[in-house]
Amino acid sequence: MPHRLIVVKVGTNALTKEGKLDENKMKKLVDQIANANKNGDKIILVTSGAVAAGIAELAIPPKPNDVVFQQAAAATGQSVLMAKYRELFKPYDLKVAQILLTAEDLSNRASYVHTCNVLAMLLKTGVIPIINENDVTSVAELRRREGYKINFSDNDILSVLVAGAIAADLVIILSDVNGLYTADPSNSDAKLIKKVEQITPELKKALNGKSKLGRGGIQSKIKAAEIATSCGIPLVIANSASENIIVNILSGKDVGTYFKAQTPMKAIKRWIAYAAAVKGSILVNSGAKKAILEGSSLLPVGIIQVVGTFHKGDVVSLEDENHKEFARGNTNFSSAELNLIKGLQVSEIQRKLGTDKSKEAIEHRNIHLLEEEK
Repeated sequence: MPHRLIVVKVGTNALTKEGKLDENKMKKLVDQIANANKNGDKIILVTSGAVAAGIAELAIPPKPNDVVFQQAAAATGQSVLMAKYRELFKPYDLKVAQILLTAEDLSNRASYVHTCNVLAMLLKTGVIPIINENDVTSVAELRRREGYKINFSDNDILSVLVAGAIAADLVIILSDVNGLYTADPSNSDAKLIKKVEQITPELKKALNGKSKLGRGGIQSKIKAAEIATSCGIPLVIANSASENIIVNILSGKDVGTYFKAQTPMKAIKRWIAYAAAVKGSILVNSGAKKAILEGSSLLPVGIIQVVGTFHKGDVVSLEDENHKEFARGNTNFSSAELNLIKGLQVSEIQRKLGTDKSKEAIEHRNIHLLEEEK
């Protein structure tokens, strides 16, 4: 079997017991990753658990709604978590590297590419990259800026964004459930779904409760599966408590829920759709919306309103006259320039900004239509 590049995401409950890091659980995880590495597979580990580790280290009762406390706990817990991983990988002569990422790191195209290069170098040198969201600098104020939207809020989504960036062969999400069920797993009539051929709107409406220590519920995992499969990467959701779960998945055994890979999007559209933060929005008229849905570019004449502050090359949301988002795109102009030329014909634009400027506000090749409008 050819060697594979695999992203393994492990949730808080899969690493902790009674609110503290559980060394036995962590050792089982590390043993399996080391075994996969020995067999030639390359593993990137996306780990939760820093906040829980930090709360235990600080010996302060959890404050779920206090963002600063959560960030302080994450900062404290990161060193505890990494020290434990380093200790557990050491008997296998495997070194580890900590990578903390924010939404902004993946939103910036140059930073996105550079992150991929760093990961490739670590893997080439035999190091196990261990990734987590940088909770300390993922400042909540960014989420309140007008027109600003970020694309991940937990490590489920982060794991598949990383997988898409590095063109992984498989994503494994380990949780405290066996996979995706037809109903709440606590119901006696709930059945495990072994394989998902395609993620439908009905499936995305599936709900499940969130854990006390983690942020990702089953909806987050379905969204993660949607992202991975649209990048052409299969994904498995499985129970971390199952004996040799990673080994069994990599050997092809029928465990967990398997999400089948779909035809992958182009790289630039993947980045626009899933990795880039939305820095603002552009309201367009009905004619412009119709043209975009039919495969045309956005011209300034079709722009009604510009919301937020953004630069050339940023990703923005495209909304119709009812303020419904129907697409996202990589803009050729800053928000200041678009405010000068919105509603104008091409000849008028060139008189205002110069003949060297693009005719299109956003080129069709840099527009991603949202699924609901496809």
